Amino acid sequence: MSLGARRVLKAAGHVLVVLAVVVGWAAPASADATRDQQWYLPFLGVAGAHQYSEGAGVVVAVLDSGVDATHPDLAGNVLAGADVEPGATGNGQTDTDGHGTAMAGLIAGHGHGANASLGVLGLAPTATVLPVKDGDARAVALPDAVDWAVAQGAKVISISQAAQGDSTIERRAVENAIAHDVVVVAGVGNIPGTFVEFPAAYPGVVAVAGVDQQGNHADISITGPEVVLSAPAIDVVRPTLNHGYGFGTGTSDATAIVAGAVALVRARYPNLSATEVVHRLTATAIDKGAPGRDDVYGYGIVNPVGALTANVPPLPQQSPSANPSQTETQQPQPTRTTPWLFVAIGVALLVLAAAGLIAATRRRRT
Repeated sequence: MSLGARRVLKAAGHVLVVLAVVVGWAAPASADATRDQQWYLPFLGVAGAHQYSEGAGVVVAVLDSGVDATHPDLAGNVLAGADVEPGATGNGQTDTDGHGTAMAGLIAGHGHGANASLGVLGLAPTATVLPVKDGDARAVALPDAVDWAVAQGAKVISISQAAQGDSTIERRAVENAIAHDVVVVAGVGNIPGTFVEFPAAYPGVVAVAGVDQQGNHADISITGPEVVLSAPAIDVVRPTLNHGYGFGTGTSDATAIVAGAVALVRARYPNLSATEVVHRLTATAIDKGAPGRDDVYGYGIVNPVGALTANVPPLPQQSPSANPSQTETQQPQPTRTTPWLFVAIGVALLVLAAAGLIAATRRRRT
């Protein structure tokens, strides 16, 4: 999505909030309006899920534009984080864009007021957000953001960003996070994209697509073989700047919702590995589309109650000799290669690297 398109969508969102005040059907100041419009809470059975887990003790890194730690629905749930933009020194607790605050609210918003009945309720309201700001330099800073979050002990990394180009540095950062038992969740990207974008396309990442209020595929969501789960992505109520509220549409919102669900599972089953956590989520997802996993919904719509309560057998353990990846990665015996071939290979790699770098710089929020 171009910068211009993003600006149009943001402007449209502001119009929705203004209209809400004028016509009275969605005014955030009303006692119940904001919470009532979180259609995805009853859709996902979040009240039932909270009987088993609210995400306590789980640190979720939100790699985005920073998080307004003073928003009433987030106050006390936001750690001092980092700003990994080149030359920056902040702690990630400020946000001039609003996107990061919105995502944090969907993950760990706890509402406010008497009995916390006002404002936005996140999927994991007692989880802790670790804001890692990569801002306008996110194409360059995202690998640093991932590495920093892992070093700080985050157990979930939520990335509502997407780019068309692969990046070796970014791929290695994601692989390192997964190797450190971190669940990495990322949005597949929005139309007009034509394939699942990065980092969602990397192996091991929970790539999230979007659904609408009826549980059908959201037209704005990209599809592809890397899709793992789906979640609400249309007219999602979320916190905004200046302690306000607005609406969002995109796989960014679906990503944050799934990251919140991951936090619920990690809190209830603290001894499960990241792989088993993802397995529990995929095994209990509500199947949609073609039976079993498909390119539109992945394994289905995330099901927090099922993930927290179902009897899910662990994944079978493979012996080293039975590991397909080992046989696939066995190297053939070296053969004699002429010097000109080395030169040709080197030039080709440089061209591919340059193309990947250019594409990676086109990262956008999903």
